[in-house]
Amino acid sequence: MRNEAMKALDVLVGAWRTTLSNAWFLEPADLEVPGSAAVEWLADAVVVFRWTMEGDVGKATSEMVLVLGRSDANDAYTALYHDERGVCRVFAMEFDGTRWTLTREDPDMFQRFVADVEPNRLTGRWEASDDQGTTWRKDFDLVFDRV
Repeated sequence: MRNEAMKALDVLVGAWRTTLSNAWFLEPADLEVPGSAAVEWLADAVVVFRWTMEGDVGKATSEMVLVLGRSDANDAYTALYHDERGVCRVFAMEFDGTRWTLTREDPDMFQRFVADVEPNRLTGRWEASDDQGTTWRKDFDLVFDRV
């Protein structure tokens, strides 16, 4: 049986066309990088989010997997991250149906993803901080359009 709080993530499930843009590390500055994402349930317990970018993404990753789950005891979502470089990270996650945030505060870097959620579009941005969250820089914008 699917957890009641996890049911809110149903809006993410499906096939998406993605666009990475406004990345400080890409030339030219207005370069848009297309991609795709597939989001599905795994045994009614977790949501698996696979995202792939096509072409040159500079310092960004081109293949990413997020596994979205929940701790009822802590009343909190959690996201496990992995990419093609072998990088593994844990993000605290908040999701209220209209706003989705992923946040990590690790010794190497603070990082966050903030997205507005609509039924057929996710409009977000990745940001990073090298000074424990005192200042933030936008890494890139990321839009997901439902296919």
